[in-house]
Amino acid sequence: MDIEGYKYVISATLIALLGYIAGGIIGNVVLWLGIASALFISFFFRDPERKITAGKGVVLSPADGRVVACDKRSDGKKEIAIFMSLFNVHVNRSPVSGEVTSVKYERGKFFVASKDEASEQNERNEITIKTEHGDIIVRQIAGFLARRIVCRVKAGDRLSIGERLGIIKFGSRVEVVLPETAHLMVDKGDKVVGGRTIIAKF
Repeated sequence: MDIEGYKYVISATLIALLGYIAGGIIGNVVLWLGIASALFISFFFRDPERKITAGKGVVLSPADGRVVACDKRSDGKKEIAIFMSLFNVHVNRSPVSGEVTSVKYERGKFFVASKDEASEQNERNEITIKTEHGDIIVRQIAGFLARRIVCRVKAGDRLSIGERLGIIKFGSRVEVVLPETAHLMVDKGDKVVGGRTIIAKF
């Protein structure tokens, strides 16, 4: 389980304990609500180990979820957006190996992360990674429920492909912006797995 989940599990467990101590009908309701909450939180913050096996020139999905946008921009760059529901693993991974050159956080709104307006207006964290193929941008975007972006990398860090770089809590969106030389390997509607699914190649 990701470290961010422990405080929530502890809180839910304490609530369950209070219900157990209180007893009676209300106490039992509180007990089972606390247990159910602890189980759901443990499920949501799960962080499965994944063996990263990537060939040269591939870009892996930075997150589990569904591709909600897969386009060529007006400037020629390619952009892929992945929506993570409450039931997906929410740990984010580096799609490539390279050096982090900047990390930029921006406040914003909290539209539903699967909607197009979330891409431009929601709270976000933008990570730029320098690679041999050019700069690749990973955007962590908060959603309607997800109002806490956790980024665990900083400028100067060297990342390996598939390496964990953060998490977004409770439903969110991750976008990848690629140089125009990238060949997209996924389409809108495809399901992807972080650190496993190849979303582009050079």
